[in-house]
Amino acid sequence: MNAIASAPTITEIEGLKSRLKTTWMTGNYGLFAGYMEKGAEEFFNRLGVRPGERLLDVACGAGQLAIVAARAGADVTGCDIATNWLEQARARAAAEGLKIVFEEGDAEALPYADSQFDVVTSLIGAMFAPRPELVAAELTRVCRPGGRIAMANWTAGGFVGKMFKTISSYIAPSGSPSPVLWGNEETVRRRLRAGISDLRCTPRFYRLEYPFRPEDVVEFFRVNYGPMTRAFASLDASGQAKLRSEFIALWSAHNASKTGTTIVDAEYLEVIATRSGGDAKPAASRRAQSLANRIEEGAYALARFAESLSETDWRRPLSQGGDSRSVGVIVHHVASVYPIEIDLARAIAAGTAVTDVTWEAVAEMNAKHASEHAGAAKSGTIALLRKNSREASAAVRAFTDEQLDTAAPFSLAFGAPVTAQFVIEDHALRHSWHHLARIRKTLSR
Repeated sequence: MNAIASAPTITEIEGLKSRLKTTWMTGNYGLFAGYMEKGAEEFFNRLGVRPGERLLDVACGAGQLAIVAARAGADVTGCDIATNWLEQARARAAAEGLKIVFEEGDAEALPYADSQFDVVTSLIGAMFAPRPELVAAELTRVCRPGGRIAMANWTAGGFVGKMFKTISSYIAPSGSPSPVLWGNEETVRRRLRAGISDLRCTPRFYRLEYPFRPEDVVEFFRVNYGPMTRAFASLDASGQAKLRSEFIALWSAHNASKTGTTIVDAEYLEVIATRSGGDAKPAASRRAQSLANRIEEGAYALARFAESLSETDWRRPLSQGGDSRSVGVIVHHVASVYPIEIDLARAIAAGTAVTDVTWEAVAEMNAKHASEHAGAAKSGTIALLRKNSREASAAVRAFTDEQLDTAAPFSLAFGAPVTAQFVIEDHALRHSWHHLARIRKTLSR
C-alpha cells in the first residue's frame, strides 16, 4: 500500500504519534543499539563525510551513527522523538568528549532551518514515521543545495522485513504505510523526487551479531527493543509463546553461526540522494562506485566465511600448487595487501609506469609475510580485513572515469600498458574472491 486509505484527522495523527513515541521509548535501546554499531560505522564510511561538514542524524536513537560521525570530525546534530534515548546519546557523547547536539525532533516536522545541513542521514529510523511524504520533504528541506541525504531502510524481503511480517500476523497494522516501503527503490524514487538531482539506491546487508543463541536473541529483543516489547505485551500467554516460537525458528533458520552464537545478515536499501542546485561535489563515477561495491562484497564474503571457521580450519595449510600457507595466513595476506594494490592503481591512474613490481618480488613478499604472520589470530585478522577493505573501497570511489581509463606499462602484466580499472579489478577486487575459492576447496566447503 502506498498511501493511507483516507486522510487521518489531526486528532488521529496526534494519537498515532503518541503511541509511536511510547513504543519507541519502551525497552533499553542504548543496550540494543550497541550491537548495531559496526554496521553504522560501515554505512557512515561509505558517505565520504568530510571533517567540519554539518551533519544531521534524523531519528538518531542512542547516537550510534551520530557518535561515529563526530569521531570523524563532522559537526553533528541528532534528533529523535524518544527523549530517553537522547539522554543515553548525550551520556555516551560526554563520556568520549564529543561535542554533539542531541535534541527532540520529529522526522515529519524537523525543528531546523532550510538548507541548514551539508549531510542529512537516517539509519533505520525515519522509515518508521507514519507520513513518508512529509519525511521526504523535510529531509530535503533541511539539506543545503548540493548536499547529500543518506538513508538505510530495511527491505520487505530481507530478514527484518520477515520479522515485521511475523509481528503483523499477530497485531493489527497501524493504518500508516508499511515502513519497509522505504526499502523499495521504486517507492523511494517516487518519494524523493522534488528537489533531488541525483539518487542512488544500493541493496546492502547489515550484520546482526550476538554472542548468544537464537532463543536468547529473541528474549533480548523482547526485553530491549520497544516494538518487540510492545508486541509481546499485547498478547496473552498463549500468543506470546507462539510468537516466541516463530521468532526462534526464524532466527535459527537464518543463523550463519555454528558456535552457539547468532549471526544473521539483514538486507537493507542504502539511499544516497543529492539536493538540487548549489555547489554540489562533482558526480562520482558510477564505474568507481560499482568497483568499490564489488571490493566490499568480496571482502565481506571472505570475512563472513572466515568467522565460521574453527581454530583447526584456521591453521590448516592449503597445500595447493606448492602453497603451504595456512588458511589464516592467506586471509591475513589478503587483508594486508589492499593498501599496496590501491597504490599500484593510483600510480597507473597518474600515468606512471610500474616496472619494479615483479612476480618474483611478489613471491618474496608473500614468503616474508607468511613467516612474520604464521600465528595471526582470527579476530585481529578479520578486523584488519574489514578495515583495509573499507579504506580501499573509499579510495576507489574517489577515482574519476578519466583516471580509471588512464593506462601505463605494468610489470605484473609483462610490461603491457593496462588501465587503472584493470589493476583494480585484477588485484584489489579479484584477490579476495580468488583466495576464498581456494580456501573453500581446501576445506571442501
